[in-house]
Amino acid sequence: MTKKPKYYIVEASALPEVFVKVAEAKRLLSTGEASTVNEATRMTDISRSAFYKYRDSVLPFQNMMTGRIITFQFLIHDEPGVLAAILQIFSQNGANIQTVNSIVPTNGSALATISAETIDMTVPLEDLLNILNQMPGVVKAEVLAG
Repeated sequence: MTKKPKYYIVEASALPEVFVKVAEAKRLLSTGEASTVNEATRMTDISRSAFYKYRDSVLPFQNMMTGRIITFQFLIHDEPGVLAAILQIFSQNGANIQTVNSIVPTNGSALATISAETIDMTVPLEDLLNILNQMPGVVKAEVLAG
């Protein structure tokens, strides 16, 4: 009987360096910056055996979420245009909005959730979150489910 794999989301600085380097080598191969595994492992300073050992087990967060519907949660200021600006960012980055829900604002803030299809996004999920968190009127943006 085979065990079902378990997955964890772990911040990169908590991982052993080899996992981060394997992810980088995979990125180099997928973007064409390295044309062979040998070249990618040389560029990231890991052995080929380490690459082959971990390549199927290490995935960057945004790659895990590609092509899925992701639900984002926002805490936003109750100001005209904030939610519209958030939706514009989704549109500009290729995310297809599926649902938008918000509660009645209290104490000058509102909680909103947005579910979006991410298959056609033009930026990694992490970059989209950074953009959203830096927007005026956004107190906090995070992935709620995916």
